[in-house]
This record gives sequence, structure tokens and C-alpha cells, in this order.
Amino acid sequence: MLAAAEDASPVDAVEAVTRELGRALHARSVSFLIADLGGRALVRLAHIPFDPSGVSAGGARDGDDGAGSRRRGDDVATLVPFDGGPQEQALRMQAVKVRADAGTWTVWAPVTERGEAVGLLELVLPEEPDRRDLAEISRIAHVLGFVVIANRRHTDLFEWGQRTTPFNLSAEIQRRLLPAAFTCEAGAFTLSGWLEPAASIGGDTFDYSLARHLLHFSVTDAMGHGVASALTATLGVSSLRNSRRRGHDLIAQADAANAAVAEHAGTKSTFVTAVLGRLDLPTGACELVNAGHLPPLLVRDGAVHPVQLPRNFPLGMVAGATFSAGTVTLVPGDRLVILTDGMRERRAARLDLDAELRAVTALHPREAARTLADAVLRVAGPTLADDATLLIVDWYGGHGRPRRSIGGADPARASAALPD
Repeated sequence: MLAAAEDASPVDAVEAVTRELGRALHARSVSFLIADLGGRALVRLAHIPFDPSGVSAGGARDGDDGAGSRRRGDDVATLVPFDGGPQEQALRMQAVKVRADAGTWTVWAPVTERGEAVGLLELVLPEEPDRRDLAEISRIAHVLGFVVIANRRHTDLFEWGQRTTPFNLSAEIQRRLLPAAFTCEAGAFTLSGWLEPAASIGGDTFDYSLARHLLHFSVTDAMGHGVASALTATLGVSSLRNSRRRGHDLIAQADAANAAVAEHAGTKSTFVTAVLGRLDLPTGACELVNAGHLPPLLVRDGAVHPVQLPRNFPLGMVAGATFSAGTVTLVPGDRLVILTDGMRERRAARLDLDAELRAVTALHPREAARTLADAVLRVAGPTLADDATLLIVDWYGGHGRPRRSIGGADPARASAALPD
């Protein structure tokens, strides 16, 4: 299957893998559904039907061109909204789901890498799959995640499929500033971020990078809206990444970003608020710099506490400003939440955020982030006046202990099933 993916064009790699799997399992059809960028739907990006002899019965891009479908040349992308059914449950629980229907069996297997929900593999089979079949499907779905990650570097096909809402220029710039994966599971922690954009992009970003014994992360909010805000965010995020990759500590990263924004942003009133973090993985000691931002929130034993930190100017507001850091030591079971003012201000202020945070403590950070974004949209939407962004870090301790994963996810950390 990997040879078939490598021999195919990057735009055909996923179809090559799914076609091989369909033949091996004598499937009636195989589909790949990629996670929509909005986080509330899947998009059927490849659909391969087979005739009873196991021969591909149509084009690899066969699909429904009706409502909810988009076409670009030979490619069809069909929206499959979340409705609490088996597709959403499979992603939420990170478990294979099976449903019998009129003499066929449909299997949905999560396509996941380190907890990042890439999408779903869907097969329609003529016979009920046994436990060994399901284990093999789960393994191939995991492989498919790596095929998508490798091949999307060479084509816009996957990005096009995920974009059910067109991007303007500022959204395009902002998208490039976000990490390639919004979720990361490791032995000592699980991290997930989310950005709910405003109608005119508000300059929010989040970022993270894992070193051997450190987890670096940041949440930033550039002043203003639109392209100007996105460009200011680019200065801030690029400077932070540059100094982080050069091995600088948090204070040096803040100093460099402050100088970059102050020098290059164009106006003296342009600035970026930020929380910069560096978590020591062996000890749980988390160093934090708050540059004019909302304080991080610590969820511990069901209670929500603001993390008290030294106050600093926003990045770029005062050239030559100095910065101070504070430290909080995490204990197993802690959840650290960093958010932007779009989660707190204007109409979003009506949201009881502490109560919402307590209500999602049992959810994987991936589902918790989306649930919190949904809560903001309920009170401040459907169109937000400002970006709403959050980053969630769950801390387990035990650095160096391997993760126990099945198909790209740790089942012990997955969210429970949705209620009926």
C-alpha cells in the first residue's frame, strides 16, 4: 500500500491506498473523509466503488454533486455535517464503528496521527467484519494519516477539500501562522488548540513545539483586524519561532518579538498581546510570560484559577521594554487553558467561562476546545466581532513513559460517547 501511494501522484496517493484496501477486503466501496477546517463536519474527498468481482467500478473521484458538494475540475468534495451519528462518534471516541444495513456493513475508522483527527476511512463491506478485519482496517487508517500528511506538502487538494468556507487574504495569512497539527498527544501531556475566526480576521494565533525535555507554546493576539492585523501577527509569530529555534529562553524570545514588532510594524500604536510558555517535561514546572494578555487559567480538582503572573507591556508597544516571567508547577490531572479576549469580551462576556471549563473537564482537549468554541458562538455568534482562540494543555506527568496508542490515539484519553 505504501508503494502504491509513493508510485501515485500526490493528488492520487490517498486513492491508491484506499483502492488497495478495498480490493483486499472485497469492499463494495471505500471513501476517505477529511476533517473540515471548521471542526464541525467531514468532507468526502475520495470515493471508490467496486463491482462484485472486486474491480473498481468507477472513477476514484465519484461522489455526490448535489447539495453540499463542490467540484474543482475532476475533484468533488461533499460535506458531511456532524449529527451525533457514527462518523462523529468514531472521531470523538477514536474507535472503529460498524453499522449493519440491508445486507452490508459500513465501517468507519479514525484517520489519526498523535491525537490529531485527520479524518475517517469509510468502507462498505458485503460481509460482517471480524475482529481481525477491524484491527487491519484500523492499522490501514493510521497509515493513511501519514499518507495524507506526507502528500499534502505537494498539493492544495487536501486544503481545498477542508475549506468549506472561502478564505480572504487575511485569513490565508493567518492560516499559515498556525501549526500544521492542532493536537499533539505525548506521554506526559496532551495539547490542543482552536481558533474561531471573526468576520474580519482579528490577528489571533497559537503555536507550539516539542523539544526533547521541553514543550514550548504561545497564544498571541495582534491589534486590529484584517490584513494589517495578520501582518503584525506574522511579525510576532515569526520572531518567536526564530528565537525559539535559536535556543533562546522565554525572556529573550519576548525581547526579540518586542523589538521586531516595534521596529517593523509601521505605527507606534501597533502591538501584540501574548502568553509565552515553556513547560519542563520532567518536573511539570511551567514558565510563563504574560505580555499584556488575559491570564492563563488553571483547572485543578474541578476548580478554575487564574494564574498570577508578573505584568508586562504587550509586544511592540514600548521599544526596549523589559519582561518578567512567572512559574506554575503542574501536577498530574491539571489542565492549563490560555485564551484570547474574543473568549471574554463584547457579547462573549455573557458566557460563564468557568462553568463551561468545569463542564468539559472529562473531554479530550480536542473536543473540549471545540465545545468551548461552540459555547462562544451560541452567545456571541453566529458571526464573531473578534477572533476567539484557546490552547489547552492536559498534564499527566511521567515524562519518558511511552504513550499507549491504537491507530494514532491513546484510547484512555479519548472522549466518551455522545449521549443519545
